[in-house]
Amino acid sequence: MLIRDLLHLACVRLENAGVDTPEIDAGLLLSHCLGKSRTALYLIPDVEPDAECEAQFLNFLQRREQREPLAYILGCQEFWSLDFLVSPDVLIPRPETELLLEKVIATCRDCSSSSGAFLDLCCGSGVIAIVLAKELGRKVLAVDISMGALMIARENASRHGVAHLIDFVQSDLLTAFSIAPCFSLVVSNPPYVSKQDIKRGLQPEVDRYEPHLALDGGDEGLDIIRRIRDEVLPRMLPGADLFMEIGAEQYPDILSLYKKITTYEGMFAEVGVDKDYSGHDRIFHIKLNHQNSN
Repeated sequence: MLIRDLLHLACVRLENAGVDTPEIDAGLLLSHCLGKSRTALYLIPDVEPDAECEAQFLNFLQRREQREPLAYILGCQEFWSLDFLVSPDVLIPRPETELLLEKVIATCRDCSSSSGAFLDLCCGSGVIAIVLAKELGRKVLAVDISMGALMIARENASRHGVAHLIDFVQSDLLTAFSIAPCFSLVVSNPPYVSKQDIKRGLQPEVDRYEPHLALDGGDEGLDIIRRIRDEVLPRMLPGADLFMEIGAEQYPDILSLYKKITTYEGMFAEVGVDKDYSGHDRIFHIKLNHQNSN
């Protein structure tokens, strides 16, 4: 079949399968098989790919019809203008996490004298730790409960030249660490989807393929977030910052969790939330007072 025919076939099949962007996905799959840019395909519509390339493309197409995420099929996802390896062991990086990093980096560049450790908690594919290491030139501790995720994160760190700046630790949150203040920055994209939302049904790409371990935040989506409050605060240095990606409607409940701390009024210099590109609450931020050492 010619390139134009393959693209047409793929568009029809993907549209029938309910894929939101059939033309884009078809082009990306075929361009990957051919080793060309998606734009280049439209300059050579009458070229006939060899049999091996066509077979690979049809295999990829069948997988995408079944709503397997494009990133898992191709094995990578662009994030922060970099290509990151991904697999079903890790969540696919999303634009909201880029916004989280923009906020973190802006804060850290204003406080470059901070000497405590930097922590990426629930690191997944490692995008947060890697971008922090690249942008700030600082050592980062990356922690995840999943060894599969840590293996992907290590590969990504080597791929982007910052393996020497990141220490990877397998741990159920901070249970493997002593209770002593040592962190001046904690960044986390934890599991925060409620069990009810999971039962009601997520997008097929998410529900069928992305790791529920990295999604399921318990009955109200707050189980891991509550544990982060309890385990992280005693380990934060005076003046330290915590940035956490949260669900769109969770901020009031999370604020309530922190207000239950008996020393709430004197502990924090700042508690707030930033909105994402859609206007939803997305980035929870606290800053400890410099005088308070927990």
